[in-house]
Amino acid sequence: MLKVNLPDGSVREFSEPVTPLDVAQDIGPGLAKAAVAAAIDGKVVGLDTSLPQVGVVSLQLLTKRDAESLGVMRHSCAHIMARAVMRLFDDVQLAFGPTIENGFYYDFELPHALSDEDFEAIEKEMAKIIELDEPFERLEQTRDESVSICRDLAQPLKVEHIETGLAEDDVLSFYRQGEFLDLCRGPHVRSAKVIGRAFKLLSVAGAYWKGDNTRQQLQRVYATAFWDKADLKEYIQRVEEAKKRDHRVLGKQLDLFTIDPMVGSGLILWMPKGATVRATLEGFVREELTRRGYQPVNTPHIGRIELYETSGHYPYYSDSQFAPIEMEKDERYLLKPMNCPHHIKIYQARPRSYRDLPLRLAEFGTVYRNEKSGELSGMTRVRGFTQDDAHIFCTEEQVAEEFRGCIEMTQEVLRAVGMKDYRVRLGFRDPQSDKYVGSEASWDRAEAALVEVCESLGLEAEAEAGEAAFYGPKADFVVTDCIGREWQLGTVQLDYNLPSEERFGLEYIGADNQPHRPVMIHRAPLGSMERFIGVLIEHFEGAFPLWLAPEQVRVCTVSEKSEEYGRRVEQQLFAKGMRVTGDYRPEKLGAKIRDSQLQKIPYTIVVGPKDEAADTVSVRDRIDGEQETLSLLDAIAKFEAEISERRVRQVAEGSLGLGDGRRSNEY
Repeated sequence: MLKVNLPDGSVREFSEPVTPLDVAQDIGPGLAKAAVAAAIDGKVVGLDTSLPQVGVVSLQLLTKRDAESLGVMRHSCAHIMARAVMRLFDDVQLAFGPTIENGFYYDFELPHALSDEDFEAIEKEMAKIIELDEPFERLEQTRDESVSICRDLAQPLKVEHIETGLAEDDVLSFYRQGEFLDLCRGPHVRSAKVIGRAFKLLSVAGAYWKGDNTRQQLQRVYATAFWDKADLKEYIQRVEEAKKRDHRVLGKQLDLFTIDPMVGSGLILWMPKGATVRATLEGFVREELTRRGYQPVNTPHIGRIELYETSGHYPYYSDSQFAPIEMEKDERYLLKPMNCPHHIKIYQARPRSYRDLPLRLAEFGTVYRNEKSGELSGMTRVRGFTQDDAHIFCTEEQVAEEFRGCIEMTQEVLRAVGMKDYRVRLGFRDPQSDKYVGSEASWDRAEAALVEVCESLGLEAEAEAGEAAFYGPKADFVVTDCIGREWQLGTVQLDYNLPSEERFGLEYIGADNQPHRPVMIHRAPLGSMERFIGVLIEHFEGAFPLWLAPEQVRVCTVSEKSEEYGRRVEQQLFAKGMRVTGDYRPEKLGAKIRDSQLQKIPYTIVVGPKDEAADTVSVRDRIDGEQETLSLLDAIAKFEAEISERRVRQVAEGSLGLGDGRRSNEY
């Protein structure tokens, strides 16, 4: 006998084998018609999945109202897209086609170079397939049978994946729909018409087979689908808004940064304007660090491999690190993957007492990761980046207060750049797992302290079991930008591992004159300068607030007659610490103002003969376009007040979620 617990608390019993669809039909024809998929004990499955014949299960029947059902539909739409591509083009090899946040993609290898000019034909073919309303049929085969099927289908990429990537799987599943058959975990909707017509192909990009840049390059087609055409239309509008804000485009237009292939992919060259934004942000953070009792340190860009073997960064994370540098006498060095081992050695440079704690060490330290080419993305995914990194060495009794200080500093940094919409994600240990270091009592105290700190600060915090690092709980700041995208930026992590005897064996002498083990806190309010500024460029659409703008004021003359007065105004602004330039070209004033607007300069000062006679300036505001006449002293006071308060006067609003988090519906 099988007992099925339903979300409303009711229980259904079955003596015969049943599927979720059978249960839905037993409840009523309306639910059976509306059901898209199901969740068995929390795992999303297809409606045709066999339930166990005995025991107890929790079952939720998912309809279009449930967020999980959208992912199932999108994966089915990915199969429809792949089928359409195979109908339209010859010699198509299939790779992977998972759902991602807000859509899906499929990787293909084929002779034809796909482009957006092909999208209309592919979408029309998809519509024809959907109209046929053929069912998605699940087939399970042994590994040997699966290899044989993929060979018969002339799909060598699938054969390779079964033989290498799925070597531990004895039974594999396929999904068939009409003439189309594909290796796939599922689940899928019942039939094609469930998908509807609210789908759209978005873009095509290159991607290496299995992300390996030594293998063949595939063609990745991105797409999305919704239950409703109105939702699709709204999403497309927001995608267009995101394109306008693309930091890679704005970075070039505004002369903020560049990436040169001769220097290397994923390595940022900061242009003077971008470097000014970075230096200004760093200066602000350094002021906060000093005010909060941090001490500056500097460490080298490389270190002996033994340092990282002791910390555990090598070889455990060697896949994301550059190869060791071989030196004479068998010495090997690594480009620094993390700053923390270096800061630990500074801590160990002399004996420490409880009177020294908490010891707060801070560094804008550059680290290096060997990211795969297909994963690089402008400033937000790079191979060399600078962290606003700090490490706090403290007693266990000091943990709560230090965490509070870290969170408050992160809040202050986000406030200064107008990012008010964020949440804190608390990563806690999984009580059923034995992967964590440190005593259970220490973990309980640390987790309770984190919750208490967040509650006392009025922060929205979500605790997620199993999301802690193995060495301690953490708090990640997940920021929503002005068009609704989420970015993980700041982080605070507690560490019982690196101070342990098995790693660096850190000690301090306590009040009892005995050695004790300190606790270590890792924190980086910005995460990395590259990623944070890349996000800021998109958040502000390149129009930085006055305090952060690379060029704060531009002086424009009405005519050449006012150049001398314009240069005096420029000099006085410069003497007050303003980042100011002058436009004295023999161009029309309207063209000069337009250039200033295109460069997103916060204020444009216009001067002419009347201004010179009255010792005034006409101040034009970038935000509202209004112009007011002020004395030069009043104008300077206006700017200085806005800068000193780090005022963020305007940030556009919107709602959008974009990401590339691959789901597990693909093998």
